[in-house]
Amino acid sequence: MKDLARFSGKEAQTLLPLLPVPVPLQVQLLTISEEEAGQRIDNFLLRICKGVPKSHIYRVLRSGEVRVNKGRIDQTYRLEEGDIVRVPPVRVAEKVASGAPGAEFKILLEDSHLLVIDKPAGVAVHGGSGVSYGVIEQLRASRPDAKFLELVHRLDRDTSGILLLAKKRSALTNLHEQMRDGVTDKRYLVLVHGDWQNSRQHIKLPLHKYTAADGERRVRVQADGLASHTVFSLLRRFGPYALLEAELKTGRTHQIRVHLSASGFAIAGDDKYGDFALNRVLQKADGARIAFKRMFLHAHQITFTHPETGKPVTLTAPMPAECERFLKSLPAAPAA
Repeated sequence: MKDLARFSGKEAQTLLPLLPVPVPLQVQLLTISEEEAGQRIDNFLLRICKGVPKSHIYRVLRSGEVRVNKGRIDQTYRLEEGDIVRVPPVRVAEKVASGAPGAEFKILLEDSHLLVIDKPAGVAVHGGSGVSYGVIEQLRASRPDAKFLELVHRLDRDTSGILLLAKKRSALTNLHEQMRDGVTDKRYLVLVHGDWQNSRQHIKLPLHKYTAADGERRVRVQADGLASHTVFSLLRRFGPYALLEAELKTGRTHQIRVHLSASGFAIAGDDKYGDFALNRVLQKADGARIAFKRMFLHAHQITFTHPETGKPVTLTAPMPAECERFLKSLPAAPAA
């Protein structure tokens, strides 16, 4: 405030509202709960010190100002339940509202550990890459008292269906382990254009993630890519289209979309890996066939072990109404 002395009283009154409001600075002693245990100290500090630059967080860690149980630790230390963390005085920026409107989605399951929703197509799961906010930000805005709410996995913006969120860190860790070990069973409904022949077909093509020139995240089949495996089952034919169930054996980014595209079958409405000319045709009605303006990919079933009870859980999300209507407008063949 001393810098204001060189201004007149009126000038000082004009400048005063522009100056940052000082945040109280004091040492905090925080006891780590069961749900906070298991995370690295740097990630814990980044979460609780909103608005503090990363560089400053790592600086106080290196300086030894952060203590756990009165001892020095490095940034890789993993917190344990009951640890007492000394957080030094840091200037925290005033909380900036995310701007995300609170929203709720169709709930398939909710208990003290999990929240499972049926995500509509066209909604991102989180903000970023030109998207101001997504499902997670909207749910947090609508549940301001929720102590913990994190995405267990992701769905593409244009994919609808089952999305798992954890309400406890222990549930998040448990479900991540299940997915990493391949014990979860995730299945999707997908409509492709083309003469699909096999009633059951395995596609094993290695996938490589890269960033296109325009900054967009993309995936392609590449020999040195990550091993990827999808099993497709034919459910029914609809004229030149086939409705398939896709069973993920691995969980790579855009796996279903790239496996089908590389095999010569475009997903109806896929604007990244699909048939762009076909998509333009589908956006306009033609005779009995109605217009279709989304990607036909829907996460319709998941089976996992409940992180608290240890019992198997199978959840299903019905096919979206717009997909049902589109199928009904197509010439249907007998069920496969």
